[in-house]
Formats: sequence, C-alpha cells, structure tokens
Amino acid sequence: MFRFFENLVDPYCDYTQKDRPPTRLWPFLREYGVPFRRVFVWAGLLSILVAAIEIGLIYYMGRIVDLLAGEPQQVMADHGLELLAVAVFIVLLRPALHMFDVALLNNAILPNFGTLIRWRAHKHVLRQSVGWFENDFAGRIANRIMQTPPAAGEVVFQVFDAISFSLAYMVGAAILLTASDARLLIPLLIWMIFYAALVRWTVRRVGPASQAASDARSVVTGRVVDSYTNIHSVKMFAHHDRELDYARDAIENSRRTFQTEMRIFTKMDITLVALNGLLIVGVVGWTIWLWYNGQASVGVVAAATALTLRLNGMTGWIMWALTTFFRQLGVVAEGMQTIAQPIDLVDDERARPLQLRDGQIELRDLSHHFGRESGGLDGINLTIWPGEKIGLIGRSGAGKSTLVKLLLRFYDAENGQILLDGQDIKQVTQNSLRSHIGMVQQDSALLHRSVRDNILYGRPDATEDMMIAAAKQAEAHEFILDLADPEGRTGYDAHVGERGVKLSGGQRQRVTLARVILKDAPILLLDEATSALDSEVEAAIQDTLYGMMQGKTVIAIAHRLSTIAQMDRILVLDQGRIVEQGSHAALLAQSGLYAQFWARQSGGFLNTEATA
Repeated sequence: MFRFFENLVDPYCDYTQKDRPPTRLWPFLREYGVPFRRVFVWAGLLSILVAAIEIGLIYYMGRIVDLLAGEPQQVMADHGLELLAVAVFIVLLRPALHMFDVALLNNAILPNFGTLIRWRAHKHVLRQSVGWFENDFAGRIANRIMQTPPAAGEVVFQVFDAISFSLAYMVGAAILLTASDARLLIPLLIWMIFYAALVRWTVRRVGPASQAASDARSVVTGRVVDSYTNIHSVKMFAHHDRELDYARDAIENSRRTFQTEMRIFTKMDITLVALNGLLIVGVVGWTIWLWYNGQASVGVVAAATALTLRLNGMTGWIMWALTTFFRQLGVVAEGMQTIAQPIDLVDDERARPLQLRDGQIELRDLSHHFGRESGGLDGINLTIWPGEKIGLIGRSGAGKSTLVKLLLRFYDAENGQILLDGQDIKQVTQNSLRSHIGMVQQDSALLHRSVRDNILYGRPDATEDMMIAAAKQAEAHEFILDLADPEGRTGYDAHVGERGVKLSGGQRQRVTLARVILKDAPILLLDEATSALDSEVEAAIQDTLYGMMQGKTVIAIAHRLSTIAQMDRILVLDQGRIVEQGSHAALLAQSGLYAQFWARQSGGFLNTEATA
C-alpha cells in the first residue's frame, strides 16, 4: 500500500530546465507542483470530504439525542438498522477515507515534493558559474538548498491538511446551524468576522517577521560554516574567542528576530481565547434560550454545543496552521534568493561540442576587468600554437589567473574572443570545452570521498590499472597504500576528508596530478602545480610534468621561474598586458622585467611585489 502512494509521483521526472526560473513566489511553487497536479486535486477533494464527514457526525449526534427521548424499544425498532449502518460507516468507511487522505499527504506528497524541489534546486545551482559561487557563502547556499524543500512541503501540507479542511468545516458548520435555526448563524458570522480580522493581523506580521528570522538563521549558518571551513586559520592565529564573538553577534540577532516573531504568536493566542469564549457563549447561550422558549430541541442544543467546542479546539490549530503556512512561505521566499537566481553563463542555443584537432589557442583583443576599471586583462592578443609550451609570469594581480579562468569559461570575457582551433569558446558547450582541458591548481582541494573517487574524477570510465598507473606517474601510489581513515578504509578506499584535509599539501597535490594525468586532455593548464611539493618530490615529479606536456598545448603559471625556464615561450604579464615574451635566454638578454625577476629570485621564487 505504502509503495503505491510513494510511487504516484516521480520526483526525478524529466522537465524543461530554465535558465531564468520564476522569481515570484506563487509561479515558483506552481512550476514545481506541475507533476503533482492530479495528486493535489485528489488531496483537496478528500480534505473537503473528511471535513463534511466530521460535520455530519456532529449533526448525527444531535439526532441521536433527540431519538433517545423516545421509548427505547420503539427507537430500536424504528431506527436500529439506521444506527447499525452509521456504526458500520464510522468503523469501516470513515477510516478508509481518512487513510487515503493521510496517505496522499504523508506518502505521496510530502516526501516526493521536497525531494523534487531539492533535486531540481541542486541541479539549477550546479549550473551556476564559478563567479556566482565566489559571491556567496557555500554554507548559506547549502542551507537554502536544505531548508527550502521542507518549508515548501509544509506549505503544501497546510493547504490540504488545515486550510482546505478548515474552510470546508466552517462552511459546513454554518450550514448545520442554519438548518437547525437560521438565527444561530448570527453569532457564528460575528465571530468569523473578528476571527478573520485576527488572522489578517497575524499573517501580515508573521510573514515579514518569519523572513527576518530565517535570514538571521542563514547568517548564523554562514558564519559558523565559515569558521569550521577555516578552522586551521582559527587555530593558527588563536582566534577562538574572536570567532565566538563573530558568531555571537549573529546568534543574538537571530534570537531577537525570533523573539519578535514569538511576541506575535503570544498576542494572537490571548486574543483567540477571548474570541472563542464569545463564540461559545453566543452560540450555546442562544440555543439554550431557543430551547427554553420551545423553539429548539435538546438535540439542537447538543449539536450546537459540540460544534462550538470543536471550533474552539480547532481555531488555535487553524491559526497555527495559517501562521505556519505564511512563515514557511517566508522561508521559501528566502530560499528563492538562491535557487531562483538566473543562470547568466549559459551555452548558446546553437552551441555544439568542441571539435579539438590540434590544440591551437588564439586570444583576440581579450579584456576582462570583473566589472571594475582596473585589474584583470586589457586587450590581450596572443596565439599559442599546437603543442607549444607557454610559461606565464607576472606580479600578483597582473591577470594570470584571469586568463586561465576565461579560457575555461568560468567567466565570459567582457570584450574580445578566445578561439580553440578557430572555434569561439562561446559557441561550444561548456562541458565539451572543459573536457578537453586538464588543470592542476595551486589550491589542490579534493572531494570528501575516497582517493579512488578523486583520481577517477578525471576519467570515470578508466580501469583500475589505468588509475594506479596515473598515481604511480604522479609519485602518489606508495603513500596512498599507507593511508587509513577512521572508518577503517585503507589505500585507495580511504577517504581524504573535506577538501582533502587529512592529506598533507604535497599529498593532495600529487593526487590532483594523478587525476589530471588520468584525464589526459590535449590542453594542459598548470597554476603553480608544484608549489606544495618539497624539493625531492618536486624533482621527481618535474620529469612527470614534462612527460605530461608531450604532444599537448600547455600554459604554466609559476612564481618559481626554474619550473618554466625550459618552456618554448615565456610571457610576462604586467597590469593586464603582455609586456615581454620570448624564450628564457632571449628574455634575460633583453634585461627587462623578466631579467629583474630572475635576478631578484631567492631559491628560485619570484618576488612578485618587486617594482620595475
């Protein structure tokens, strides 16, 4: 039975991805709810039916009271079959209808709706550019991915479990009282007017207060995750207390926003109790007055009393459901600030996979300043021939990393073009572009998975022998065999920790090298590829790097000039422009900026703060 309801909707069903999803709340939720349309209709109908049955039971209780005024034997003779039928309905059919109602909510909608939103939101966010991620906290992004689906699920749950039920119940209550005596509707309508006013007052304040509290919680999450992510810096600089103060400011702000929210609920509860007292006295008192004057039966008094007591018990639940509904809408609205942001770095509609034949790179009037007036690249024109090895040097901020990021299309250049074998990288798919480029970065962060998973990330279809051969070539095989994690996994199955923190810098770099070796891409980018290695390992890997470069087009960024002295050509960047280029010997002979860098080296490192 459970499996039937759980499989009514596939949360991973195909859908049309949008680069610009709806940015308004209801269109956003409606789009996610498309696969659930039929389920939502049935849930709404069952909710109304369940409410009607509850009203019917109260009505029938009053009828029973009136029937019991007669002779017992005569009552059973005249109405025994009727009472038996009602009993069978209450024992068998009512639970079955209720079962369908709660199964649709608890098993068909809630698990799948949240899963669908989380899956699609994660899928959308993964398509965002590197620059988009650099402008936000990873912890806050993850928090919104995690908190939005349950909040949206709670919104849907309250719609069908509380709001539709309560509306149907109140309409049924009005019909029931009208059928008994139309005058009984007067106190109920007066109460409904005041109750609606209280709901409106509460909802108008809870929404903003809830969103403020949700925003404050996200700030707390961001600050806490920031501290944990940079725990080495926290400990190294002995800033334990400073981080506590930094987090406490956010935690205190979260407490104050939550206090504001809770004050609204306290005022609501006090007012609601007073209103419900008026409801009970008004409806029950009036029915007693009608009975006293012979205008209502005891059954009518009993039914009216049961109805008002039931409404008294429900009103708090309804109010809480409504405020929960709008509070969770606030959480969804906050989450939309992340998961509904448009994707600006997209493949062109006519984009085709990159067809790389030779590996020639051409930059035409390439400029990129990250929206600022300075920094980045400024009018670069450059051709890197197939199989050519280029060394790239320059002071910090000269534009070296910018050039690499633009080549990978982590950003779209503000001006100019990048061509690979004559193909504009904006006109090819991003995945095909990056599949042809291997890169070893200075920050050799790894995935919190096994060593095997990290190396195979470069080529998932590689065999075990190919993976081990790549690890050996990167001088990583021996230390990998000695690895063990707290879960007892060893060797290539050992997990490396978040960003690879369980490995040394040199070990991480060698695993990264193994991954790129396994990928075997025709274009190779090296950004301080040996910066984390000790001299002995670097010497052993230097031959590996030169072996990797054979037959590839290479761009190598380095401050340690000895690592690029043997390149075919060395480019010197300064303030976003190529100011010198040539072989190592030719640049030394020019006695220019490169020669100054070389002269100022100490142990082969470039003094990147040197002035010309």
